[in-house]
Amino acid sequence: MNRPLFDKVTLIGVGLIGSSLARAMHRHGLAGEIAGCARTEESCAHLLELELCDTAHSDPAEAVQDADLVILCVPVSANAALAEAMAPGLKRGAIVSDVGSVKQSVIRDVDPFLPEGVHFIPGHPIAGTEHSGPEAGFAELFENRYVILTPPPGSDEEALEKVAQLWRTCGSTVEIMEPGHHDKVLAITSHLPHLIAYTIVGTAANLEESERREVVKYSASGFRDFTRIAASDPIMWRDVFLNNREAVLEMLQRFNEDITALQRAIRWGEGEMLESRFQQTREIRRGVVELGQAGTFDPREPEKVKKEE
Repeated sequence: MNRPLFDKVTLIGVGLIGSSLARAMHRHGLAGEIAGCARTEESCAHLLELELCDTAHSDPAEAVQDADLVILCVPVSANAALAEAMAPGLKRGAIVSDVGSVKQSVIRDVDPFLPEGVHFIPGHPIAGTEHSGPEAGFAELFENRYVILTPPPGSDEEALEKVAQLWRTCGSTVEIMEPGHHDKVLAITSHLPHLIAYTIVGTAANLEESERREVVKYSASGFRDFTRIAASDPIMWRDVFLNNREAVLEMLQRFNEDITALQRAIRWGEGEMLESRFQQTREIRRGVVELGQAGTFDPREPEKVKKEE
């Protein structure tokens, strides 16, 4: 039997991402022991009932004792307090990582609390669904997805490779990226689309009651897709926008300029401009499909999986 990659892994927060990672690590034999950390004793007991963890703790410092790898799987605004709370329990040589969608703020909030000799390798699995909670996870979530690692300058190469190996074994493609560049790229590929989805669904919610009922009843595929995105964890996304505000505002300004151009084209009947823009965006979609990034397969909901044309 092969030795696990890590003798002990601690997951701080075991929601969709944390529980999916626990299931994937169980499946692939990546951890000799998995410890979970949740806010309440009731939540800890639930993690044990679901058999996601071998032990569960409400005290972060207790949860990370003897851990070789600690992964923060919480909304990014919680990172600073949790890093401070768990720091006394971290052993020398331990690796700390995370799964947050914003990387510069994670480094700002976590790194100052880590003891000397503890390695910090921030990460971001670009995977997820609109569901949340420990029951929402599944081991296949990370298969054929990208995971971006954003190690600060001077990071330990061996620690970086072990974190990368963890994700690769879970089925992901690992990329290394500078934290600021990550935040700018994700502002357009993830953060802005969520902001637009929240806005469109919010606009529908503010219609007259009779119109709102018809919007729900006659939802076409486009609006349904927006409602799926807008159903994502509100606390997580609140934190993303507040912690990546500069990049999001820059992309939002560009988006507003493009919307104004399209508005003008519609008003003045500029069909060629509209067709050219729609052809350009169609090519982007084809590229997404060709790279295998068109969607996440959720084995619990096979009826939602459609073949991409």
